Amino acid sequence: MRSSLYTHRFVPRMVLMTLIGVMSLVLHAQDLEIKWMSIEEVEDAMAQEPRKVMVDIYTDWCTWCVKMDQSTFQNQHIVKYINEHYYPVKFDAEQKEDLAFQSKTYSYVRNGLRGYHELAVELTKGRLSFPTVVFLDEELRNIQAIRGFQTALRFEQIMTYFANDYHKSTPWKRYSENYMPVLDNGN
Repeated sequence: MRSSLYTHRFVPRMVLMTLIGVMSLVLHAQDLEIKWMSIEEVEDAMAQEPRKVMVDIYTDWCTWCVKMDQSTFQNQHIVKYINEHYYPVKFDAEQKEDLAFQSKTYSYVRNGLRGYHELAVELTKGRLSFPTVVFLDEELRNIQAIRGFQTALRFEQIMTYFANDYHKSTPWKRYSENYMPVLDNGN
């Protein structure tokens, strides 16, 4: 009888500890996601704390956009760095809603069976390609648009290059050749 009583006390504790562990993992995992914003939210955030902005321009049908979301933008180091140094924006290049950005209204333009959003064209300087990540400075001026899928290791170089203003004094070739990655080659 005593072992039965012990088992009944132990099982609820074990279940409770397991639940606490699972909840901890869930809460921790939520902290390790990019805190995507809308373009409108960025202007409000900039008034509180100026930061550089990273705009991920994608479409729903873009396979490489999905791959980048599932790999590069899931890397814990990348997520943490982006959340600390940038205001990250997820922008659907085919969204149909008008958007006001920097005192100008941008609209969707129908083009054949599909279309594009004028803001996507403006941010990419007319070179729509998916995915494209556009980096803006603290004044919301375009620093550079990076087209195509980027691995986590390559994206680490790119995001640190712009976040730390190396683009102002160091040519990319020299920076990338001398870069010491935080990520290992397996990420």
